[in-house]
Amino acid sequence: MLKIFSIDLNHPAHYLSFGPFSVSAGNLTIIISMAVLFLIALFLPFPNHEKTTDEKPKSQSAKAGGKK
Repeated sequence: MLKIFSIDLNHPAHYLSFGPFSVSAGNLTIIISMAVLFLIALFLPFPNHEKTTDEKPKSQSAKAGGKK
């Protein structure tokens, strides 16, 4: 059953060249997936992050302990 998850790593890696840059296909896959996850995290809203009209914003002096 665990043979399904085994990967044969006894061969040379596949490299892609972009001008003077060379990167392996596995590393390029990881870099692209990390960039996609970063962009998703940037643009998805936080859950329960809506502003409510019941609360009044606290002033900066109240947060600093009332010192002026």
